[in-house]
Amino acid sequence: MAKLLPDPSLYPSPREAMKAPPEDVAYVASIYTGTGIEKPDFIAVVDVDPKSPTYGKIINRLEMPNVGDELHHFGWNACSSALCPYAKPHIERRYLIIPGLRSSRIYIVDTKQDPRNPKLEKIISPEEVTSRTGYSRLHTVHCGPDAIYISALGGQDSEGPGGILILDHYSFEVLGRWEVSRGSQYLAYDFWWHIAHDIMVTSEWTTPRYFENGVDLDALLAGKYGNKIHFWDLAKRRHVEDVELSKDDRMVLELRPYHNPTELKGFVNTVVNTKDLSSAIWLWFLEDGKWQVRKVI
Repeated sequence: MAKLLPDPSLYPSPREAMKAPPEDVAYVASIYTGTGIEKPDFIAVVDVDPKSPTYGKIINRLEMPNVGDELHHFGWNACSSALCPYAKPHIERRYLIIPGLRSSRIYIVDTKQDPRNPKLEKIISPEEVTSRTGYSRLHTVHCGPDAIYISALGGQDSEGPGGILILDHYSFEVLGRWEVSRGSQYLAYDFWWHIAHDIMVTSEWTTPRYFENGVDLDALLAGKYGNKIHFWDLAKRRHVEDVELSKDDRMVLELRPYHNPTELKGFVNTVVNTKDLSSAIWLWFLEDGKWQVRKVI
């Protein structure tokens, strides 16, 4: 009798995942943006098996059907968040969710039949994304316990607010905005969570007006680039608090929680300090019931 068991590639913590056998192929976004070449971006399939004669080489490529997507971050349809008590534990990790940063289009790619020869399964148009969410310029993908989450850096035009949209785990239908109450949050970039505590953390860059053509130095000095991280009630989808890192440290980007999922701590980077041009890494943590940050590097 067949048993309903979780996907064996899902692990209860990053520490456990690091003990797993290594992958033998990697998928790499390859883009033509800024090259002057009018060709579709593609996903390169790279052999990462050290025992293979084609180790380190591109062994296949999946071309997108459109020009100008600017593929960027992408992720799986399912991951270890499916092991949460209120999640969908029998969902299968097989699809890559690949958004276009510039086009706001989403590609769904199936890797199950032959991981070395992935197939395009579905395309979600930018018109559908924008009409259902009000968002554009899609960036980070995370597989949540209840849906697929994608961050968006802009609103319907070159302004904000940016935020998070969600897709159905099975049909990939665009379900709408994630936020019920966004509070003070306007700028967006990355997001992660302390999932055992029902807490989401988001960072902030700027609006499309100030990044699509490169950094705008006047806007940077005018404070148009973000300097905060935001904390949310993940279950209620409501903004709880924002914490300013400093007045001068700007472009708050990649979020990385502790590998121990019970710890309410994590790291985030800032790109530039407007006084001395330095970059920095910050620790966020909860102490005495209050979210705090400290520059550590």
